[in-house]
Amino acid sequence: MDVSRASWVNTTHDWSGLVDAAHLADIRRSPAEFAPDGPWHLVLEVLAYAADEASSKGGGRCVVVLHPDGSLSVRDDGRGTDTRVDEHGQVVKKPVMATKDLRFFDFPQAETLPDGHPRRGMSVVAALSEWLAHTNRRLDGAWTQRYEQGVPVTGLEPVDADGTTGTLVHFRPDTSWGPVTLPPAGDLARLAALWPHLEVQVDDRRVDAPEATA
Repeated sequence: MDVSRASWVNTTHDWSGLVDAAHLADIRRSPAEFAPDGPWHLVLEVLAYAADEASSKGGGRCVVVLHPDGSLSVRDDGRGTDTRVDEHGQVVKKPVMATKDLRFFDFPQAETLPDGHPRRGMSVVAALSEWLAHTNRRLDGAWTQRYEQGVPVTGLEPVDADGTTGTLVHFRPDTSWGPVTLPPAGDLARLAALWPHLEVQVDDRRVDAPEATA
């Protein structure tokens, strides 16, 4: 039975609102504060969610792709973003891209990412990207949604199920940062130390470079 959205418990995000425009604007006004290392910090924000999923099931895998057009994608094999049906029959997905993460955004001391900077959440990635496509696969269905500077510009568009679960976050960081720079091998190794349940593979398709794993 569909349940009133007002009764849904807020854990990581507030289900009552789909877009927090003021929150997104605050991030865009201070990119150096929320993504101190530029595009790679955004990748780490996405990987942190993949690490959460991997930890919850005792292990998981994630692939980071650096594309020739300057965009990046992160695909994991977790459960997929929580998606529900409210009392009006409307499909609602947890607003991870366009609202604040209640665990971290106002509490920067709560968790530190491998680059030594605070974890703030996926809204930082969406707000500081020219565009972002979020493709979500769950046991009960699959969909994709596109954002521009953190604001959704499409609804949840169905995609064909392929028997897998997980998320694919494909985004192009604001071009004012310049090209993405991969961190040293030692920094990649720290991913394995901080997120022992998550295997990370980096595929740089911009150059003829070997893949890296952590």
